[in-house]
Amino acid sequence: MNEVNKSAQPQDPSGSRAQSWASTMHGFNSPDGIIFAHADSWAGAGSTNIVSRAEREAREDAQLAPLATRALGAGNRAIVEQADDYRTCFERDRDRILHASAFRRLAGKTQVFVFPQDHQRTRLTHALEVAQVAVAVSRALGLNTMLTEAIALGHDCGHGPGGHASEDALSPFVAHGFDHALWGADVTLVPLNLCVETLDGIRNHSWSRPAPMTPEGEVVSWADRIAYVCHDFEDAVAAGIVSPQQLPEIVATQCGFTRSSQLRAFITSMIRASAQSGRIGMESLPAEALAEFRRFNYDNIYMRDASRNQAKAVIDLLRALVEHYRARPQDMFTELSPTSNIPMANSDEALHDAVAYVGGMTDRFACQTRRDTSRLGRRATTAGNRYELAHASQQRLRVQLVGWKNVDDATTATLAELYAAGSKSEQGVVFADANVVARMHLGAALTNENCSGGDDRSVKYLYSESLRV
Repeated sequence: MNEVNKSAQPQDPSGSRAQSWASTMHGFNSPDGIIFAHADSWAGAGSTNIVSRAEREAREDAQLAPLATRALGAGNRAIVEQADDYRTCFERDRDRILHASAFRRLAGKTQVFVFPQDHQRTRLTHALEVAQVAVAVSRALGLNTMLTEAIALGHDCGHGPGGHASEDALSPFVAHGFDHALWGADVTLVPLNLCVETLDGIRNHSWSRPAPMTPEGEVVSWADRIAYVCHDFEDAVAAGIVSPQQLPEIVATQCGFTRSSQLRAFITSMIRASAQSGRIGMESLPAEALAEFRRFNYDNIYMRDASRNQAKAVIDLLRALVEHYRARPQDMFTELSPTSNIPMANSDEALHDAVAYVGGMTDRFACQTRRDTSRLGRRATTAGNRYELAHASQQRLRVQLVGWKNVDDATTATLAELYAAGSKSEQGVVFADANVVARMHLGAALTNENCSGGDDRSVKYLYSESLRV
């Protein structure tokens, strides 16, 4: 009677699930040597004919509106490339942006709220929502949806951490000021070698800029404003900052209280405006509602005291980081970076790289890095250690440590990753003399078993794309 019924006991499914997953490792063979994903796979196109890029471009040309932008071959790029066999030039642009580290980092950058909660927007979700709005309009107007999506996904890749306050923070360090639209097109995304039309749409998506050269770029300009006005309001409602009942009457009348009704109203109005005039725009009353909606957000969300205080903190933090890296440009590079890439301290090139590096950071990385650099300065001073930086001829950055005395593990860990050429005492204290040459790398932890652990990744490498190293 006391015997346990083993079959009735809950079983750990992980073993059988892992076995089932492993059994599909190589897929399933077919008689003609093609591998299928499923044992009972039947799917196919119904034909062995493949539609080439050139054929698709011809179909596109026949179907698009007269002034829509046509994809042609490899596209108009700064560096000439071979055309892809299957993808149009704007499809390639869209793919490159989607896979770029600058795009992925938007997930960690502020839209309105720093360190957003699970359901609040980030720069990445904003870009995705802009793309949805823009493509919905472009599709109805017969425009090039791939160019539209590429511009929309890439339009904010030049943004720094902490929202629009990053532009105020970085402007003193950039001639004519820091504009995320120009920076994204002319610095951040340059390594992707995007088409001229894509870069132009990114560069000129802000209404304060000149009009884009393509109708697709003009659509993204509208979609950006529609998307952020609607979703920033929704996030603020969820946070208890505002309520739908506070909306101006024209907003409530023209587009309602929910994001769904608001997006539908603005998108539909753009389509109707084009049907009426053949131009990219919005009907008068919905456009007035959008303007009032945006003004409401500025007064009640973006410019409230908490937002102003947040902006000031962001400005102070980012400016301190730029000053740090301008004076210590080697801290932006990994130990694998050729020393010839490291600019002279306080040079114009060091300042440009510092702005690019700090502008590429996520919110959390910027905050953590600021804490690390502040602690580095304090600990180095209190420990009384002096170091002199020198460029080595060995394709790596080295730090010449001068006059070191016995240093405890905590201080050593705070300073950087240290591989000493000297020896270590039985108590785990590092010894070094004036001839010791060690490699120093901010952001990584000591691998020494006697030192505190941490993240041993080369965090600087994550942002090397911004520096083009």
